Amino acid sequence: MACENQKIAAFFLFEGNAEEAMNFYTELFDDAKIVHLVRYGPNEGGEEGKVMRGAFSLKGQLFMCTDSNIKHDFTFTPSVSLFVTCETEEEIDRLFAGLSEGGQVLMPLAQYPFSPKFAWVQDRFGLSWQLSLETGDAGA
Repeated sequence: MACENQKIAAFFLFEGNAEEAMNFYTELFDDAKIVHLVRYGPNEGGEEGKVMRGAFSLKGQLFMCTDSNIKHDFTFTPSVSLFVTCETEEEIDRLFAGLSEGGQVLMPLAQYPFSPKFAWVQDRFGLSWQLSLETGDAGA
């Protein structure tokens, strides 16, 4: 059975701060918006007012999220990260500053053999991001 219309989106499980994260990401990135937000109502299995289903887009890429009312023994891990190709130094500097604030720098913002400017950070919500300055010669 073919799944021609199936779409795949990253899905983030937060523990009470999904809306804060969505707002943070959509304010930090250009061309970003909250696409869909449904909050838990009374007696709906989650804390009233928290995110039951949320979706936001960053530069045309869709992400989904929810607030879990269950405390889990797991969280996000740097082994899965979001890779962002930045077009300008201003963009990579701004994203690095915002994403690393209150988070952890896994690889400092610097020049590496594979990129003129690159960083790997885990933000304050636990998501990992690789930021790379586009060189303009991709595929050459």
